[in-house]
Amino acid sequence: MHSAFRPTALAVAMLLLSACAEPAADSSTSEDPRVAIAPTSADQMPPAIVGEGGELEGVDINYFESDPANKGYLAVPEGDGPFPALVIIHEWNGLTDRVRQVADDFAAEGYVTLAADLYSGQLGTNQDENIALMRAAGDDMPTVIANLDAAVATLRARADVTGKVGAMGWCFGGGIALSFGLDGVDHEATAIFYGRLLDDPETLAHIDHEVYGTFARLDQGPAPHQVEAFEAALNAAGIENDLHIYDEVNHGFWLRVDQDMEKRAEPGLDAWNRLKAYLSRSLS
Repeated sequence: MHSAFRPTALAVAMLLLSACAEPAADSSTSEDPRVAIAPTSADQMPPAIVGEGGELEGVDINYFESDPANKGYLAVPEGDGPFPALVIIHEWNGLTDRVRQVADDFAAEGYVTLAADLYSGQLGTNQDENIALMRAAGDDMPTVIANLDAAVATLRARADVTGKVGAMGWCFGGGIALSFGLDGVDHEATAIFYGRLLDDPETLAHIDHEVYGTFARLDQGPAPHQVEAFEAALNAAGIENDLHIYDEVNHGFWLRVDQDMEKRAEPGLDAWNRLKAYLSRSLS
């Protein structure tokens, strides 16, 4: 278990991770809204990323008690379970309804899913606001890690969760997922969609599970050469990985496949099927 905060290239503050309060023994209730289990077939993408997400089926929750403004989103599959669980981490603009819809889609796949809120309920509406929110979080990485530790603890406290939890995110959230894989409480999966990366094998050796990554050839953040350096460092550290750079697409393509179906549909589907297989072998 990662019991102490380790400094990484993603962390600006170099402080010890303060302990977070444990939730009650079982935080689930019979009144939680439920999402019907309906896994996608091999030729289907989750509805949210192709612009077909429906009405939200989960519930807003405050899972991080030290931040009263915290407003995560919980989506729970129908049935008694137990189910594996996921923490998903938003982009630079905050926890939007599209991310909430993705949480519903993962619940439909059979995962109790908590969409984390790292911005205390705030949303950015333009580039300047997004950058300000992202920088504020980056300047207090111990609190970010404590927030995600609390998200994992909330999921593991549920009677309908197996105890296995994965973390994934996009862009800002992808970099945070990697930082959490290094510095957070022990969990079983880290999935990165075009987030900030590291290339130091000694640092990456602290990860104790396989890493998934989806990236874009036309992206500069991270650029393909940075992805290749990340892969080389993971291999040097002995960390299993499933990384892929997709040609002819750019940054942010997977969460918004509907913006360019002609170019994004094929890589979007492949990335989804790879992700499903990865989560199945990591969290089953």
